[in-house]
Amino acid sequence: QVQLVESGGGSVQSGGSLRLSCAASGLTNDAIHMGWFRQAPGKEREGITCINWRSGSTQYPDSMLARFTISRDKSKNTLYLQVSSLRTEDAAMYYCAARTTTARDCSVSAPAYDIWGQGAQVTVSS
Repeated sequence: QVQLVESGGGSVQSGGSLRLSCAASGLTNDAIHMGWFRQAPGKEREGITCINWRSGSTQYPDSMLARFTISRDKSKNTLYLQVSSLRTEDAAMYYCAARTTTARDCSVSAPAYDIWGQGAQVTVSS
């Protein structure tokens, strides 16, 4: 059973940067996709980016291309999200998610994922 644990959240000043980590345990093969999502109070969960764990190929919605970067360290079974030039509207709970699949392209749609971490809170002060 794959389990995900996010870390690295906290309070950051506007304009600053942050790196979130997601430690995955229980991985038995690399036929998985992993993604980062966020949800602010009163809003729907929003897809930020995803990665094909095996190939390293990534997907981003256009709105997330400039300031968000996903990466992985296969030796540590850890997923990362680098966020730069933080804005107050970036404040949210950030989640990593995983799904087992052999598909080539990952998805940034939350319903595609069935394994979720507990989330990491990010607050941004102006």
